[in-house]
Amino acid sequence: MTSLIVDFAKEKEEGYQRIFARSPLLSSVSNQWPGILVAYDYFLPCQMPEVCSKQHGIAIFLDIPKPARVRRMIDAHWQYERVAQGDVVIVPADTWTQTTAEGAGGAIILGLETQEFAHMINETVEKEGIRLIPHFAQSDPLVHQLGIALKRALENSENADRLYAESVTNALMVHLLRYYCAEPLVLPIYKGGLSKLKLQRVIDYIQVNLEGDLSLKELASIAQMSAHYFSQLFKQSTGVSPHQYVIRCRVERAKELLRQEKLTIAAVAKAVGFVDQSHFHRHFKRLVGVTPKTFLGQIKS
Repeated sequence: MTSLIVDFAKEKEEGYQRIFARSPLLSSVSNQWPGILVAYDYFLPCQMPEVCSKQHGIAIFLDIPKPARVRRMIDAHWQYERVAQGDVVIVPADTWTQTTAEGAGGAIILGLETQEFAHMINETVEKEGIRLIPHFAQSDPLVHQLGIALKRALENSENADRLYAESVTNALMVHLLRYYCAEPLVLPIYKGGLSKLKLQRVIDYIQVNLEGDLSLKELASIAQMSAHYFSQLFKQSTGVSPHQYVIRCRVERAKELLRQEKLTIAAVAKAVGFVDQSHFHRHFKRLVGVTPKTFLGQIKS
């Protein structure tokens, strides 16, 4: 049996190809999401090589017509499993794993950068020696839903922006810290929202940089706090997540530009930071109730 050491941060899809002899059906490589690599693939019954990844690995199983019998090794421990829809397997970085699957099914494969995970720990709790521990297949509805959210982001360009991916990744890492560490952590709950000064600084920054690919870390740095801390307090202050707030600001700016009747709809979409015209169309209709074309027609009538 072949043994492979893979660093997805350096090898990207080439690392995946070394393991499975093909590219995944979906991949986040072109999106360049910080701190996480996401792939989706459909697997037939097979025996996979023994692999050790430099990233924390998470497999989220879906599109499984019936539970599949699997023989899995993680860190020299073997176990027979019946993997079902929604099950999750966690393999810490630098841990050897090998799998023989007798059934077919889909899987979302996540690779979390160890530096990002360590940074989240250092920003969130003052504790050393926190380590992720291996977990064989078990149900975890939250990880399942977060994985599906990232898969849908790859399938649909409207969510394929950095801020959205960072927000989902942040929620995933917080969950792993709480439930999948050798010493589970009780993370602090922040209350009271952002101060008026910090909130206004963030809002001003968003307004000035709407056309750019804003990131959660970028906004958190304006407020001078961790991304996890910032996300909680920003939502308490505004009632929505940073990602949803930015989308609303972009739609409001787009309405202003459409009223001026100087730019095409495609040009407006680009000017306010949407990925493409389809991205713009869907969010505009969701928040305004009509399409940009209908809105423009109402202005002219």
